[in-house]
Amino acid sequence: MDNSIFNISPEILEAESKAMELCKDTLDEIDRIQEYNQHKMIKAFQKAQISESHFAGSTGYGYGDRGRDKLDEVYAYVFDAEDALVRSSFASGTHTLTVALFGVLRPNDKMLCVTGTPYDTIRSVIGIEGDYSGSLKDFDITYDQVDLKEDGTVDYDAIENAVDDSYKMVYIQRSRGYSLRPSLCCDDIEKIVKAVRKKSKEVIIFLDNCYGEFIEKKEPLSVGVDLMAGSLIKNPGGGISPTGGYIAGRKDLVEMCSYRLTTPGTGKEIGCTLNVMREMFLGAYNAPHASGEALKTAVFASALFEVLGYETTPKYSEKRGDIIQLIKLGTSEKLEQFCRGIQIGSAVDSFVTPYPDDMPGYEDKVIMAAGAFTLGSSIELSADAPLREPYAVWMQGGLNFHSGKLGVMLAANEILLGK
Repeated sequence: MDNSIFNISPEILEAESKAMELCKDTLDEIDRIQEYNQHKMIKAFQKAQISESHFAGSTGYGYGDRGRDKLDEVYAYVFDAEDALVRSSFASGTHTLTVALFGVLRPNDKMLCVTGTPYDTIRSVIGIEGDYSGSLKDFDITYDQVDLKEDGTVDYDAIENAVDDSYKMVYIQRSRGYSLRPSLCCDDIEKIVKAVRKKSKEVIIFLDNCYGEFIEKKEPLSVGVDLMAGSLIKNPGGGISPTGGYIAGRKDLVEMCSYRLTTPGTGKEIGCTLNVMREMFLGAYNAPHASGEALKTAVFASALFEVLGYETTPKYSEKRGDIIQLIKLGTSEKLEQFCRGIQIGSAVDSFVTPYPDDMPGYEDKVIMAAGAFTLGSSIELSADAPLREPYAVWMQGGLNFHSGKLGVMLAANEILLGK
């Protein structure tokens, strides 16, 4: 690596060379996945016959917005879905998931989460944490869960024993969230689907797909998931979509979700797009490449910090279900140093120093590092963690591998300097 611009210590440069040699084969495989998914995205644009006229926005009610409807077609094709609902009016991934949950579930329905306790911000939506008005619990929707095994893997036998026709929905969280358990690949998701279907043919299988898009050649809807949702400022927005989210899956379920997003009866037919359609189409086009670059950054981080003596998960050579890399740093000081290094390596706000603070929806203080062109965009290089044992950092993103790799090395350099 050319060190003429950034002053990185010889120890980190030596570790970088070893890490790149270790992960070479994995990076080559990611290139192949990127190429496949990019070709699929281009085919989606071609099948929808996208033209420059679809980039014009609409105002008011948004009736007859051709670009909005075509964008749904593009995402439906790449996700192997019957239909999709892609909107800039989704404020976050959690908001998108919330619309899907309230769109499908009704009072006195029961839902079963089969991947342990879900991510922090969705717990208040369900009503299992905090005391916020308007949760699923307020609407008499019952929540149960199947815990993971002690090693953090899915307990397929327990799922089969727990599922019956009394449940309206089985909920799966693909990504690890702020936990140590592994994220789910499509093969894992397919095993969950098979376990569920042994006991119920009718239950709706819903997936929180955040961080998992374009990581494999397969998509969850092609292995039996009925409905899934995610955020456009993560993988599927390609680092270009300024905001938004998507819901994709069975046509009847997507329609129910659209009635929750807007109003019963109008659904997908209304909702203006203002001036964001060009960015949303361009974000979709760039998404397979950006997701692959983020995946390469995560693999390199795993290899580098393993060389430096830290425990990482996944390992650089392991199959991955999302773009998140977990590194156990051991102390709050190293956690802050790592985040400071990520911030130093950013093109935006590199002069800012991240500190832990209270965050809405989280029980512990959280530190977040991100110099992002889009606020909160975790497809851009970022790192965050709650300040609690084992003081692990969750790192994700990297719009291109060269900048992502630099950020990871500067994070390692900050830890080295802080000794």
